[in-house]
Amino acid sequence: MQLHSINAENWKMDGGAVFGVVPKTIWHKLYPAGEENLVPMKTRCLLVEEGDNKILVDTGMGRKQNGRYYKYKYLFDNDDLLVNLGKAGIMPEEITHVLLTHLHDDHVGGAVYQDEDNQFALIFPNAMHYVSRLQYDWAMDPNPRESAAYFKDNFLPLQKAGKLTLLDPEEALAIPHMELRFYNGHTRGQLIPIISTPFGKLVFTADFIPSTAHIPLPYVASVDIEPLRALEEKKQFLSEAIKNDYTFFFQHDYYTECCKLKQTEKGIRSGNTFEINAFMRPG
Repeated sequence: MQLHSINAENWKMDGGAVFGVVPKTIWHKLYPAGEENLVPMKTRCLLVEEGDNKILVDTGMGRKQNGRYYKYKYLFDNDDLLVNLGKAGIMPEEITHVLLTHLHDDHVGGAVYQDEDNQFALIFPNAMHYVSRLQYDWAMDPNPRESAAYFKDNFLPLQKAGKLTLLDPEEALAIPHMELRFYNGHTRGQLIPIISTPFGKLVFTADFIPSTAHIPLPYVASVDIEPLRALEEKKQFLSEAIKNDYTFFFQHDYYTECCKLKQTEKGIRSGNTFEINAFMRPG
């Protein structure tokens, strides 16, 4: 098994949206804001190579929306999903599975592009794409709170091409060494993959726990649809994770790729931090 961190983009988001009710005077010590209260973010995707399978977890926001959309995403440094896949030696046609944690724009937008004839086409044409049925139904009829995060041109072309599989909680994804958990606090039916490796279990935290700064229980993003449910889901999972020595792989933490957990007097916190290459080559 090989694991690769593949960054799709660097961007910025309002710190109040990122950290919810926690005051800036507290959170900025853990995750400093720049101008206009914006905090830097990454959209790390995870490439898992296992036998003949090449599995990509999430695809970033893509580049097919209009300029106004990207203006308010505050992209910087010109990172690119396909360029970084190429650096890992992988062509888009080689991807066999794309696991979409959920259908918010910054997680699925990079699955589809607009060709020279302004038609929507699949970036990973040979891959089956997976998302939870609950999330798909939620995205098809979005509530006003989340509607700006759902673009049907990000995922309906996948369904039209016969390349979208909807998963229910009782169904297992047919990929060795990968378990899927369903969580509902951030959005309905968010999938969190837990990957069993020779070096322990790696959790792709997506928007469940977006950064090391979100490990303390009160740190719940204001974009989560049910903050109290999100808090309780996190509380239960952190207890499991520290008991079983899970490693967290952060999708949105600009500063930290992976971490272990530690128990402190104030609760569970981030322990050692490192990049995924160090996880795969301990010592």
